[in-house]
Amino acid sequence: MVVIEHKHIKEIPVLELAKQEYKGERLPFIIFVHGFTSAKEHNLHYAYLLAEKGFRVVLPDTLLHGERSEGLSGSDLNFKLWDIVLNTIAELKIIRDAYDDADLIDQGRIGLVGTSMGGIVTLGALTQYEWIKTAVSLMGMPYYEKFAQLQLDELKKNNIKIPLTNEELADLLGILRERDLGLQPEKLGGRPLMFWHGKKDPVVPYFYTYQFYETIQPLYSGAPENLMFISDDQAGHKVSREGLLETVKWFEEHL
Repeated sequence: MVVIEHKHIKEIPVLELAKQEYKGERLPFIIFVHGFTSAKEHNLHYAYLLAEKGFRVVLPDTLLHGERSEGLSGSDLNFKLWDIVLNTIAELKIIRDAYDDADLIDQGRIGLVGTSMGGIVTLGALTQYEWIKTAVSLMGMPYYEKFAQLQLDELKKNNIKIPLTNEELADLLGILRERDLGLQPEKLGGRPLMFWHGKKDPVVPYFYTYQFYETIQPLYSGAPENLMFISDDQAGHKVSREGLLETVKWFEEHL
């Protein structure tokens, strides 16, 4: 039986899933990060299937989402996107450390996965944490600086005032560059990485993610089985059941 437990890791609300008979043991560990305007509960189907395979899965609420919501919506929340992404990357270490201190993690088997914003977080986190052994990006985007610039161009085109001074904007872009996997793909170090993306995605551009996949293929020439990109010709900004099942399969095979 899979047990779902609601916890707080410092100020971070999380759901933890694991098989009841293994709950107190050291297990391979997966963190699942939800998408923009979503919440931890919305990905329980992934976590359940992964927990059934013997993983301990933790789903956190990101800043300004779920239990941490402050009632922001629309453009107010859109302007906070990169604050949320950067904060979530920092909080991954807090979550990992808490479970490590409790001796509940197999340190050699830690995975990270996310949808949309969570996929963006996943790809950025790979530049910061070598302890992530394998990852899955569902509708994510590795090019932080490029994606941020696309957003800025869209705001300018629609005559929407950017709530940052030029200096603050320059500082933000500098921080994003440090976590931009597109600028430092060598940090992957051959770690197993799977992408799923719909070709008709109107939110996170498919083209840039696939372009990145093509550029990193030579880095995996010695172990091509560690890199996979699943394209869905018909999908928009929603992961198919195939994407769900392939995510579970990926962690089962590589973690």
